[in-house]
Amino acid sequence: MRLHWTDSATDAVGYLVVHTLRGGLATGGTRMRAGCTLSEVEDLARGMAAKTATFDLPIGGAKGGIDFDPKDPRAIDVLERFCEAMRPWIDAHWVTAEDLGVPQHLIDEVFGRIGLGQSYHAAIRRAPDPVATLERVRHGLDAAVEGGFLLGDVIGGYGVAHACLATAVSWGRAPSETTVAIQGVGTMGGAAAYYLHEAGMRVTTVADAAGALHRAGGLDIPALLQLRDAYGEIDRSQLPEDVEQLPRTAVLSADADILVPAAISYAITPDNSYDVRARVIVEAANAATTPEAEAMLAARGVAVVPDFVANAGAVAWAWWLLLGEVDDVPDNSFDRLRTTMHAKVAQLLAAWADHGVTPRETGRRWADEPSPVTATVVIP
Repeated sequence: MRLHWTDSATDAVGYLVVHTLRGGLATGGTRMRAGCTLSEVEDLARGMAAKTATFDLPIGGAKGGIDFDPKDPRAIDVLERFCEAMRPWIDAHWVTAEDLGVPQHLIDEVFGRIGLGQSYHAAIRRAPDPVATLERVRHGLDAAVEGGFLLGDVIGGYGVAHACLATAVSWGRAPSETTVAIQGVGTMGGAAAYYLHEAGMRVTTVADAAGALHRAGGLDIPALLQLRDAYGEIDRSQLPEDVEQLPRTAVLSADADILVPAAISYAITPDNSYDVRARVIVEAANAATTPEAEAMLAARGVAVVPDFVANAGAVAWAWWLLLGEVDDVPDNSFDRLRTTMHAKVAQLLAAWADHGVTPRETGRRWADEPSPVTATVVIP
């Protein structure tokens, strides 16, 4: 199902695509970027359906997208009018959350403005005591973790980091012997960089909208993250002298073992795929690699761990939290996601190494055979 919306105040255009309803519910974030298209949102909704099936979640996939600059001061009002227009869906069927250009705190503020409490509203309202469930969910999202972060902000990036660490394990490599380049240091890319650095992997190159930063011996990721602004851009005026500044596209050709595109969709295309020097791409951004580029990479022996596995930690964890399977103790969430991600990535890369079956092909088999939903989803 495709809904097309035009904002009467700004002429911004928005879309809701519901790919699959399971148990009357679908889940997927809402993004905002200038140039967002219906076909992009369709791809993302399809990817969400693959994520929920791959991680055995009892809901379908959907996605929202708004063609508008998130840095425009009118952005929050545009987001509010979009959510109000989609209210029949977000009230009863569509559980949404943060995505590119829309941090979780912003969409929660909008849901508060329109009287729906929090962006997981469509699921929370099914609980016997919605007020108590909302409080429980908020405690989980706002649980403090090391580094001064909140659990809900970093869990997706933590999953991406462990997709990278599982990749190193599949090679028999220690983290300290493995290098990684990351395109994007916002919520997802920044958290992935932090947890990879904590695990001892050398993050040698990162990129934001202003360009790429490189240090062959590894960047001081915690220090760089302290220099980010609200849009995930690093203040160049405070960079250490030994950090080299490069063009933004240099991150794709970085001499690293693993490349993590964690910014925009369709970042890796046939035009730039031959620049990629990494051995494996771990997709932290949704639809980061076009199908044509992925085929070209596979022909060169470069595997792509697909987004619907690598970055699905955020949606999997959100539903584990909603279903009461994890709580506000961060270690419980980290342990479950780490174990799950390592198991899935190990299977993907074993099929690639042993039989030449691409990780996406293997993952698609999981996604095409979701566990049956035999009863109404119960939110405690």
